[in-house]
Formats: sequence, structure tokens, C-alpha cells
Amino acid sequence: MKLAASQQLYAYWRELKGARAAPERSDVDPGAIRGVLADTFILEFDRRAGHPFRISGSRTNALFARELRGQPFLDLWREADRAEIVDIVASIADEARPFLLGASGGPPGAAPVDIETLLLPLRHRGATHARLLGACAPRAAPAWLGLLEVGKLALISLRSLGHADLGGFDGGNAARALSPDFLRRGHLFVYSARR
Repeated sequence: MKLAASQQLYAYWRELKGARAAPERSDVDPGAIRGVLADTFILEFDRRAGHPFRISGSRTNALFARELRGQPFLDLWREADRAEIVDIVASIADEARPFLLGASGGPPGAAPVDIETLLLPLRHRGATHARLLGACAPRAAPAWLGLLEVGKLALISLRSLGHADLGGFDGGNAARALSPDFLRRGHLFVYSARR
């Protein structure tokens, strides 16, 4: 986790959840995360609707050059990555497991920018398959931000987060860059050594 928005939101989420698997949606206080609120969003867990945004921060909206509220989260991703995103969101809800996604995107003719997306499970009135809390932020502020849409995001890496993930990214075994050597089978990764 490299970006302050992800680190702060993850630390806040962990504090809220305590010994529980995930905090309640009603526990989230926007004032407590005001420094990262513009990068923050809440998704509705609704597979048929593409997991629509319930709330979306202003910097996240600027990245996609439109108001995202009511729009499907899946529509932000390349067609080739959408099945993987569906699996990740299902894992988050099924196992109350947070994920950090590395992505890349950029408008045609402009240099792409790396984007960090954090997805955290939330309960809503006790239901685990109801809401997700997240943050989406570019690693650098491109000149086109707010003027042009980032376009479809390409999923580059994913990481299931655990108790030791408040610090910086260490490149350890918990992180997996998506490559032909790693195949995803449900919530597991199968490594195929090439000889």
C-alpha cells in the first residue's frame, strides 16, 4: 500500500472493525476520514447491476470525468478484467477479506497513470453481501485529471490484505502481479513454474 488515501482508510477500517470481521456501514463517520473522503467511495453489493456506486468522492469522480453515483463499478474496468473483478468482490463479501488492486489507465494519446484501488468489506444491517468501502487514487496527479476520463482500467496486480499490511508495500508473497505464471482458481493462486 503506497498511497496515503489507502493507508488512512485501511487504518480507519481496521480500527472500526475491531475484533469483528467487518464494521457496520453505520459505523463509518465521514468526518473521521475527511482527509481522504474525496478518494473514497461506497459500493452496493449487487452482481446483476455491476456493483453500483452508492457514494463517490470528488477526486474519484474527477479521475473518471463524471459523477459515478449509481454507475456500475464493473464498467470502470476493461472487459478482459471484469470476471476477475467479480471474483474479487465476491471474495471480499464471502470472506470479509480486504483487497488492494493495482491498475493502470489513461485517456487516448496521454501517458497512462498507475491507480491504487482499495476494497474493504462492510456490513449493512448485519448483512455481509451489502456494501463495500473503498478508495481509488492515482499515484501521481496527471495534467489531464478532471479534464479527460482515465478510460477503462487495466488490472495489473492484486493483493489480499492481512494484519501486517498497514506499512508500505514489501513485495512479499502476499502480492501477486498478474502474469501467465499465476492462475486464479477461486480465491487461490496456482503458480506454474516455466522451465
